[in-house]
Parts: sequence; C-alpha cells; structure tokens
Amino acid sequence: MHGPQREEHAAAARSEKGADMKEKLLEEFRSVFGREAERVFFAPGRVNLIGEHTDYNGGHVFPCALTIGTYAAAAKNSDGTLRFYSMNFKEKGVITADIGDLKNEKEHDWANYPKGVLKIMLDAGYSIPSGMDIVYFGNIPNSSGLSSSASVEVLTGYAARELFGLAVDFVELAKLGQKAENEFIGVNCGIMDQFAIAMGKKEHAIFLDTATLSYEYAPLVLGDSKLVIACSNKKRGLGDSKYNERRSECEAALAKLQTVLDIRSLGELTEEEFEANRAVIGDEVKERRAKHAVYENQRTIRAVAALQANDIEEFGRLMIASHESLRDDYEVTGIELDTLVETALAQEGVIGSRMTGAGFGGCTVSIVRADRVDAFIRNVGEAYINRIGYGADFYVVEAGCGPYTL
Repeated sequence: MHGPQREEHAAAARSEKGADMKEKLLEEFRSVFGREAERVFFAPGRVNLIGEHTDYNGGHVFPCALTIGTYAAAAKNSDGTLRFYSMNFKEKGVITADIGDLKNEKEHDWANYPKGVLKIMLDAGYSIPSGMDIVYFGNIPNSSGLSSSASVEVLTGYAARELFGLAVDFVELAKLGQKAENEFIGVNCGIMDQFAIAMGKKEHAIFLDTATLSYEYAPLVLGDSKLVIACSNKKRGLGDSKYNERRSECEAALAKLQTVLDIRSLGELTEEEFEANRAVIGDEVKERRAKHAVYENQRTIRAVAALQANDIEEFGRLMIASHESLRDDYEVTGIELDTLVETALAQEGVIGSRMTGAGFGGCTVSIVRADRVDAFIRNVGEAYINRIGYGADFYVVEAGCGPYTL
C-alpha cells in the first residue's frame, strides 16, 4: 500500500464514526465471548460505475470502494476452533468450525464466506497456527449487489494477515477472496469485487483490466453531482441465480469465436471485430451474451476517458447504454431494476443511471445533481413502491479506501 493510501486509512480509522463503530464491536465481542478482542478491522463494500459482467470475460471494469462496509472485532484463541458471530444475524448464534476441517456446510450460512477464505489461505501455505473468535457487523444492505460477501472475504483475509503477521499483499488478498468464492462457495465470479475492495482509494475509482490485473486510479470528480445507490430490496443469491449460466454462455460463444480468431477472451475484441465474426457463434442467445461482453468493455474504456476529460454528460450516456445492454442482450435486470432506472432517468438533474452488480435484483447507481438528490429519492421511491409493492432504500455514497485497522 502506498504512503498516501496509508494516510487515508489512518484518517478513516480515526474518524468519529470509526471510533463509535470500534466501541460498538468491542462491546459486542465482550458480550459474546466473555473476553477482550485484540483488534478491530474494516473492509469496504464496492459499487461498479460501469463495466458489468466483463470481469470474467477478460474486459475492463470501473468500480470504487465505498465508505460503508463490514467491520470485525477479532482475537486469536488457544485452540484450533474458529468461532464466528454476526451482529446482522444474531439469531444464528455463534457458528463454530475446526480450522483443520473446513468445508462448506449449508447450515453455516453466511459463515461459509470467512471459512472459505481461511481454507484457501491455509491451502496456499499461509500459517494460521491457532483458532480465532470474530464478531462481524456490516452496514452494507444484504443481497444488494454492493458486495457484502466479497467485503467479508477480504476483511477476513486482512484480519488473519494482521493477527498472524502474514506476508500477504492487498492484490493477493483479492485473489484469495475470489478463489474462496469460486472454489469453496461455488460462485464462478470474476476478480472485480474483491479487487475493488482490497485496493480502494478515497475519491477515486479503479480502472482495472481484468485480463492482466493492470490498473490505474481515476479521480472520481463529479462536480456538483452525487452518486446515489438505490437498493431494490429484491433478495437474490448469486449461487442460485443465473450468474453461472451467463458465464457458461459467454464461454461457449468464445469457444466458437476461437475457431476463427486467435483470442483468449471476449475482452480482446473491438465491436467491429465482433460484428465481422459473430455469425460463427451460431446461437442467437449466445450471440447477444457475447455482444454485451464486447460492447460493454468498449463502453467502459470510453467512459473512463470521458471522465478524465471532465465530460460527465458522456459518462452518463454510456451508463444508460450499459443498462440497456444488460437489459436486452444480457437479460439480467428484471422489473425492479428497470423500474428504478426508468424512473431515475425521468427525473430532473439525473446525468446517468444503470443497474450495478450481477443483476437479478440488487442495486442501481445514478449520478444526480446535488440540489436534486432529495427530490430524486422522494420521486423514485414513490414510483417504485407504487409499481413494485414494496420500498427501495437509497444511499448517497462516496468513494472510500480499502481495508484498515481501527
């Protein structure tokens, strides 16, 4: 981690909110485990501004870490037992696991995420010589698409790193979290979520090439506008959604294209190259899936260039085009997300709006002029409840930094 980022993390840890949260976690740890925690840690959630379903297709993404996320109070213990407790799921009580026998157990529910990371770390040769007691608390809405699971994964890896003095850098933390999600949880996700969370930088988004993990930070300068996240409150689970199905459709399309093109991923293609060769895919649905991956990657590259040129209007137009492609070609939006975006775009002061995350529920992200944010939340919220029958939640967010110790 670079010097300026270390300072950002220290400032966040010293903040009044950080101090309050630390005390809350320490108190809960005492109550649950009857002893003192050693340290309190934080890892953010993330929102992706553009570049959706490109990360497992070798394309570019443009996420930022958030100032909301997941906290953990933790301490080593004298035996080989892992004890997990979540303030968000108090009814599930303390979930225990033997560090020498970590497997995905359905009844362990949310605790499979931290278990998975620790299993992957042990398999990779990192030394975790004792058990741990950990209390978690998240202020990311569950099943929102703001990466609560990836936040827990990166946070757990970071806590183990700090408690046991492990030599694991932040990019490696991201890779370990992704591997846990792929191999232990069984969701075939790309690297974006864990990378954005581990590598977050205050007031910046990350322009990441998922094929090479080369990245650059781009200042998130929105002028007189704000980022507003709308959570649809439609519950979804990635593992039982059509996420893996979409990924396999893209892989099948890529395999057909590779019979005529020397490429490793859909992200290597321009729109023109795709159009000249799409017929070889031979399946209308798979064609549309691949088209989204190719066009979305190019949109992301153009969107970052627009932001760097201070052309926020063009950035907004590309966000809208992204949502349309996710709706029509990738078919991952649904009535809830479409209602939020359509209603958002009818409001005064909205520069762009799109679904964000895997889809099938979750959230939208909009860029809204600061003086119109209150009216935006009121109007979109009213229209949503009238059409869907239950309410959406709204968050005005800022780009925050990666994991730190409070």
